[in-house]
Amino acid sequence: MENRTQPVLLLSTDPAHSLADVLDQSLGENPVKVHLPRGKLTAWQVNAEKRFHSFLNRHKENLLAILENGSIFSREDIEPLMDTAVPGMAEMAALLALDDALSSGRYHQIVVDTAPFGHTLRLFELPEHFQRFLNFLDLAASRDQILAQHFGGSAKPASFPILEQWSQMVSGVRDALRGAEMFLVTTSEKFSLNESLRCRDVLGQQSTPLKFSSVVLNRAIDSSAGCSVCRNRVAATRAARVLLKREFPGTDLYVGEDFGAPVVGITGLAAFAAHIFDSKPMKWTPRTPKAPEMRLFDSKWPVLKTPLTMVVGKGGVGKTTISAALSFNTRAKSKLPVEICSVDPAPSLDDIFQADITDEARPVLSDSEFLASEMDSVHLFRQWVAEVKQTIDQTTTGNVSGIHVDLSFERRLFSELLEIVPPGVDEVLAIVHILDLLGDSSKRVVIDMAPTGHALDLLRTPQRILAWTRLLLKTLAAHRTLDFARDAGVKVAELGQRVRELLDLLKDPERSCIYTVMLPEPLPDRETERL
Repeated sequence: MENRTQPVLLLSTDPAHSLADVLDQSLGENPVKVHLPRGKLTAWQVNAEKRFHSFLNRHKENLLAILENGSIFSREDIEPLMDTAVPGMAEMAALLALDDALSSGRYHQIVVDTAPFGHTLRLFELPEHFQRFLNFLDLAASRDQILAQHFGGSAKPASFPILEQWSQMVSGVRDALRGAEMFLVTTSEKFSLNESLRCRDVLGQQSTPLKFSSVVLNRAIDSSAGCSVCRNRVAATRAARVLLKREFPGTDLYVGEDFGAPVVGITGLAAFAAHIFDSKPMKWTPRTPKAPEMRLFDSKWPVLKTPLTMVVGKGGVGKTTISAALSFNTRAKSKLPVEICSVDPAPSLDDIFQADITDEARPVLSDSEFLASEMDSVHLFRQWVAEVKQTIDQTTTGNVSGIHVDLSFERRLFSELLEIVPPGVDEVLAIVHILDLLGDSSKRVVIDMAPTGHALDLLRTPQRILAWTRLLLKTLAAHRTLDFARDAGVKVAELGQRVRELLDLLKDPERSCIYTVMLPEPLPDRETERL
């Protein structure tokens, strides 16, 4: 902290928090003062579900009024859907928490510890999608006025001041992100560097381009001391320095030395900050936990026995490597067809197989029975939107009981809604994609999951989808005289049946299993225990 008299907030938006572990201090779900000898630091691990539902409950009446006013659905149709848990709450809660912190005026600086790359990219995209949601609500709120104009009449404009308040909130967060200093943290490992470059490119291509102001090369090794493994890491550190200076010209490059253990506790963190940002020698001795000496045994790589295998773990522990190794070993030893798919929004299968892996499964390692793919959830969502729009266009103008029904407003409203890429799209479409992959029972399917927090969200999603399908079917039944409601009901029922089958499979140890990947370090160890 450059100015020790000014208050600073350290905010974690990762659904699998590690702030309490790093600070070595108990943290609740509300902002907590960090015990410092000097300085004013507050830490906040956001409880995504509680923060999201707090926002929803506070504005529920306004939302219900707007949606009931602007659609064919009643309050009784909509309210149960709003009361269910939704995927994507982590990103929404992060946006809301950031607005809370900014609007409070309590903090001179806000430092955000984000989720791993894939879902941080979703967070940065969220203000734009939220603005589109506001456009949808604004259209819904103006339904009476638009229909009156359409039929040559007039209507008093509906007034919903909350829409302007939300618009100001989104603008404030978007402006804060545009003006923020962005630190990229990477290591000298090839996968980490490649992912960093991909993330830089994606951020630069957004509608509001974002750029890293500083890069931190962490866990660097500068001397080998006669160790062959260390010599390789020294070479990797030197190569990483060259690459980062070339790829991030004009950007500050900081280097953090690897001391053989995670830096934990206030004393260690203060020394580490001085080491990285002030180039001071690291004066800190890691606390090595006492434990009995381990006995290691030879172990063979397993051959996967279940149709579905999911690989989970904290970001950076090697999930993708283990996923690929399990897939390769199973294919080599069993000769069964194997398909590996990454559902991480920031996948690395390209790096593993040294090939161009896309959202279409293709052979790897010159083996037609060994397939790999990386799910592109936004692309899948756009494909689905195109199909739905076509169906809506075909079914929202027609006759009901011999009477012509003009549903042009509903068509426009649905089209506006479908322009929004919803938070949680990765989790929902991953479930649908897994269902598609499991169509062939003879092959082994390996899912390289997103890091812990979002992997848990994905595993909760089938139950959530099932709850939505039940509510949607009940809602659509009230409008079964309309063609599009009947068509939608059929699709919802089909999805519900498939999700029930997946839930049965996930609960059956004979048909699915989970492998957890971790490192022998305190932070991954603690997160794995919580997982």
